[in-house]
Amino acid sequence: MNNTTGYESNAILDKLPQHLLQYIKPQNYEEYTPVNQAVWRYVMRKNVAYLSKVAHESYVEGLKKTGISIENIPNMYGMNRILKDLGWAAVAVDGFIPPAAFMEFQAYNVLVIASDIRQLENIAYTPAPDIIHEGAGHAPIIANPEYAAYLRRFGEIGSKAISSAKDFELYEAVRHLSIIKEANGTPISEIESAEKHIAHLQDNMGEPSEMALIRNLHWWTVEYGLIGTLEQPKIYGAGLLSSIGESEWCMTDQVKKLPYSIEAARTSFDITKPQPQLFVTPDFAFLSQVLEDFANTMALRTGGLSGLQKLINSKELGTIELSTGLQVSGNFESLIAHDGKPIYFQTKGKSALAYREKELVGQDVNQHETGFGSPIGRLKGINIPIEEMSPRDLKAYKIYEGEIVSLDFTGGINVTGKIITGTRNLQGRIILITFENCKVTYKDKVLFQSNQELYNMAIGEEIVSAFHGPADLKSFDLLDHTLSKTKQTDLNNSLSELELYYQTIRDFRNGKNTIVSRNKVFQEVQEKFPTDWLLPIEIYELAIKSDDKQLAQKIKVHLEHLKLEQPKLGQLIDDGLALASNTMVATV
Repeated sequence: MNNTTGYESNAILDKLPQHLLQYIKPQNYEEYTPVNQAVWRYVMRKNVAYLSKVAHESYVEGLKKTGISIENIPNMYGMNRILKDLGWAAVAVDGFIPPAAFMEFQAYNVLVIASDIRQLENIAYTPAPDIIHEGAGHAPIIANPEYAAYLRRFGEIGSKAISSAKDFELYEAVRHLSIIKEANGTPISEIESAEKHIAHLQDNMGEPSEMALIRNLHWWTVEYGLIGTLEQPKIYGAGLLSSIGESEWCMTDQVKKLPYSIEAARTSFDITKPQPQLFVTPDFAFLSQVLEDFANTMALRTGGLSGLQKLINSKELGTIELSTGLQVSGNFESLIAHDGKPIYFQTKGKSALAYREKELVGQDVNQHETGFGSPIGRLKGINIPIEEMSPRDLKAYKIYEGEIVSLDFTGGINVTGKIITGTRNLQGRIILITFENCKVTYKDKVLFQSNQELYNMAIGEEIVSAFHGPADLKSFDLLDHTLSKTKQTDLNNSLSELELYYQTIRDFRNGKNTIVSRNKVFQEVQEKFPTDWLLPIEIYELAIKSDDKQLAQKIKVHLEHLKLEQPKLGQLIDDGLALASNTMVATV
């Protein structure tokens, strides 16, 4: 057991980088109430009965493989013991976490599961991530090897996508909505205000960032994906698998079905509403093909001026990789361009240099505490780039230890100073030159000047890659995020009277208290809690099983009356009655 986060570790979780551990929290299974368990049971009974007909075959099979029960909210520790055989693990988190962190967990074959569960009034759908969505939606499908590989690869690529400042603002707004919508007693006006704020942000995002685009792909596949043919698709997206409302709605002609393609990246979504269209992939392998096509458009693979500019616009920690393999990580602040190519870049604040994701000795954030800047490109009038010069070439051009040089780069950058040493990669190519008494200028502007302080000049003809986050995760302190809590649980709070009734019926069904009068419980619930519908359905189910027709009829009359008073409950009540009456309910 990890003493800091309170989770049970295993071989897969042991590989997680330190900064991801900050998002993990204990599941605290004992905090689930009898009402929570009843909500889980209703949704799962409904889902398994219906989804066994319309979900991809991996779903029901995956429920068995991952050990997810219809009767009880899954215990994360138990899930992990089973998931490890699939090469995966699961951790509990507190609601929405930043998209990049979410995807990074996926890259390590770890499912993040929001351990809270939706309230009874949001049983059909909630924008908040909860254990129904994550545990019953995401977990079963990873039993399919092709899909599991796609999910891991998506996390690997998605965690490198560059965000914009507006992305984080939208993330915060969505997280806020999910919190207040699941909190007890939140005024409708506050929820409506939060939804309007999200709508406003979505309408004013400007040109979508890489993270926004790949998040769209994630939504239309991992969350809301269909598979098969346009005429007879099957469900595999976790959002649909965990929503008893949308899983039926999506199969009607009212929801447009489109063939899945890279165009889905340009199709935005509204998390607060049912989706008007969905994308259908012919098979899981095609998902990976589209993902790679999209990755080819990312700065991760294209680099260049646009990649560097994306990092500057993001105002977040990022990395550029030069053609020598040298990687520079930091908060990129500015650039100088010439003929459509960057010829100088500058970071602000702590920066670090790495090669092949490993920090170079002496090039850490302490060495580059206030930033790092360097020219890139070719020297003026010389056809061979510095990185391709042999030791003899370097000596011929006086780029040699102990020489005082003046290097003119194409585009107008000049570096003068005494060369102290050079750093080479494993192939023998020079990737860094260290100067003293150095001065870097662009036309008449001084970009850097020092006497005692050493200057490290990056070597590289071009930027081949630009991506979110540091090259070496150990280079930076990434434990500085702040997240608002979804809710505070009062551990001393005893069960309410209604919850005690739920517990009584749950115990009866599990054979723990078989002398209780179900008739009496129903009468008391009907009198004291006349608007509650789920517990009467559970009692109705027991009445049907014991052939107590009189009690069953009394409950049915009560629920029919409740449907007239609250029409929105009509479908939920009808489905519950149908489940209770149907002895052929699918089980796992």
